Amino acid sequence: MTVPKTPLPQEEIGKIDAYWRACNYLAAGMIYLRDNPLLREPLKLEHVKSRLLGHWGSSPGLSFTYIHLNRLINKYDLNAIFMAGPGHGAPGVLGPVYLEGAYSEIYPNKSEDEHGMREFFKEFSFPGGIGSHCTPETPGSIHEGGELGYSVSHAFGAAYDNPELIVAVMVGDGEAETAPLATSWHSNKFLNPIRDGAVLPILHLNGYKINNPTILSRISHEELENLFKGYGWTPYFVEGNDPDTMHQAMAATMEDCVLEIRRIQQQARSSGQPIRPRWPMIVLRSPKGWTGPKQVDGKKVEGFWRSHQVPLGNVRDTPEHFKQLEDWLRSYKPEELFDQDGRLLPELKALAPKGARRMSVNPHANGGLLRKALHMPDCRDYATVVTQPGTTSAENTRPLGKFLRDIMRLNRHNFRVFGPDENSSNKLDDIYEVSKKTWLADYLPEDADGGELSPDGRVMEMLSEHTLEGWLEGYLLTGRHGFFSTYEAFVHVIDSMFNQHAKWLAMSKAVPWRAPVSSLNLLITSTVWRQDHNGFTHQDPGFLDVVVNKSPEVTRIYLPPDVNCLLTVADHCLKSTDYINVIVCDKQKHLQFLDMDAAIKHCTKGIGIWDWACNDQGVEPDLVIASAGDIPTKEALAAVVLLRENFPELKVRFINVVDLYKLTPAAEHPHGLSDKDFDSLFTLDKPILFNFHGYPWLIHRLAYRRNNHKNLHVRGYKEKGSINTPLELAIQNEIDRFSLVIDAINRIPALRVAGAHVKENMRDKQIECRNYAYEYGTDLPEVDNWVWPY
Repeated sequence: MTVPKTPLPQEEIGKIDAYWRACNYLAAGMIYLRDNPLLREPLKLEHVKSRLLGHWGSSPGLSFTYIHLNRLINKYDLNAIFMAGPGHGAPGVLGPVYLEGAYSEIYPNKSEDEHGMREFFKEFSFPGGIGSHCTPETPGSIHEGGELGYSVSHAFGAAYDNPELIVAVMVGDGEAETAPLATSWHSNKFLNPIRDGAVLPILHLNGYKINNPTILSRISHEELENLFKGYGWTPYFVEGNDPDTMHQAMAATMEDCVLEIRRIQQQARSSGQPIRPRWPMIVLRSPKGWTGPKQVDGKKVEGFWRSHQVPLGNVRDTPEHFKQLEDWLRSYKPEELFDQDGRLLPELKALAPKGARRMSVNPHANGGLLRKALHMPDCRDYATVVTQPGTTSAENTRPLGKFLRDIMRLNRHNFRVFGPDENSSNKLDDIYEVSKKTWLADYLPEDADGGELSPDGRVMEMLSEHTLEGWLEGYLLTGRHGFFSTYEAFVHVIDSMFNQHAKWLAMSKAVPWRAPVSSLNLLITSTVWRQDHNGFTHQDPGFLDVVVNKSPEVTRIYLPPDVNCLLTVADHCLKSTDYINVIVCDKQKHLQFLDMDAAIKHCTKGIGIWDWACNDQGVEPDLVIASAGDIPTKEALAAVVLLRENFPELKVRFINVVDLYKLTPAAEHPHGLSDKDFDSLFTLDKPILFNFHGYPWLIHRLAYRRNNHKNLHVRGYKEKGSINTPLELAIQNEIDRFSLVIDAINRIPALRVAGAHVKENMRDKQIECRNYAYEYGTDLPEVDNWVWPY
């Protein structure tokens, strides 16, 4: 424990402790009380909530940290925000937020008086009210904690490019056992003390999870200290259970840490040397459920797992518990903290910071207020020349890298690119011309030869999708812009993080005071159909199935088939707000189909007929062939050519889908086509062959209510693969041109018998292609080098 160099006067400690008691009283009241907030009369059953939901165990520690940080905000005019890692610890944050007045300003019916306090208590964790996490409705929150493990990475994301900001983040010791949290401790190797702010983690060792001890609380002090020294931190310890002693220790320790942060920053900024410091952190060891019931029914509660959620259950049915609840609430002496009208006493109110220095209204915690639109180059300047559709090839993502490079050049303080060690692999490495990879760990001489490392870099690379996603979310939620690319098979690592961010955005849309933030833009590349060298483990397009589970108000999915479509989609996504934009586009060389003007029109519509690939002009088609994705589009077009060569009278319509949600009815997604437009494109009764990038049933899911769904036949990835050539993989999953021709013959009544010879020929071609691949290790050149012939 840190011993204060100059102890705080007892009067000041008394005020801090009184303020903390007020926070704890509010936290307990939120969980238990529906009425009679100030206990002016004996507690009655009707005053108690009928359903007790909430978390007590971490709340006292959270408010303890919050109010001690407030003291330093006042003393040093700090610009600081606070993140609560413990998932259900919202009472420990809501209490001080209410006491500093922000809650009442934003929600006037929760006024700073007895009536407002009653409304405040009533809505907590109650139907129609607010949750027990720090949800978007909580002023000052950019971290909900609904899923544990992301608090530290969110904190660092908030600190990047915010040189005056300190982000204090309380880490629960249960949360500290998760893989994302364990990896995020390494974020200190990516924080530049010159241009970035600082993160002050407070690891809260209260010893227990729901009903198990936590690992970090059951190892020796020496081992714990060495663990964090090994991570590159300087740990300070505050340990105990006596409030007076703990207040003195926390005041001294937090002040030492803040002064150390300022010293580090001043030294780096005055010298211009962004060396990696050993940033301070705090280990706070206090009892779980601190200041709550010591025992219930003769069993230990405070300092044990039983205090985790609701330490006193069945208070309506157990008189002893009811009495113990009243005694507990009265132990905080609310009559000494609030006046007759239910307002916090003026001398205690004065302890909170003023105006925007209050962490609950700090604009960094409502980042849309600070957001400035990107300065964007014209995406047309990066276009690939396409004089004739489907005749030339290019790497789809290479021009995007040049586009991102110049966006970074124009936005040096509010735009970063994120990727797990794959930006070069994903053909985005032109960005290094403007900015290197952020790196403040050690350097070796050979790094100068192509390592692309720099302490001043703005490209964030770390082989942890969890940490990258957390950084990006924190960066966006504090008002900046970013772009994240990753391999398709491993984007599943962040499935649940995507889920949580989508929920945050959806909830934020219902909170009128939250300003829009930049969209989370996610490029999925190195896709399933080009994993011939990596095999089955790298073949999984299922992230799209996860995306469509989320609110249509916040999710968008784009499958640009070529360079120019990718550029215009990326341009649109980077300018958007409050969405998660998922872009699927492979990094390898692919046929190019649309010039830039055509690409802009096509992507603006999101779906359209490619007239140059059709021969049904002016008549109803016999068959509709549709595609979504680069390889499926190439194979579908090749199938169109084979059908036209073998059946010259056959009328075929070709449709390409870029915006996947166009397939859904307009009533189900803002981008959905009207039924009339869908019917016009896909007909009412003709067979549709849809060649899709992902799992086939996703298309059926999106289009199941459409009139012609009964004739919709989808081909996509069917979980068949190994070390295959690209065409052989397509054949195994029946998205290849030959399978599509066979399917068309089977679906068109006039061809079922007449087309038998062509079917046999198509099967022979499949066998020929497979045999060639097994012998030579590459695809048959005449098939692999196919181009559009018309």
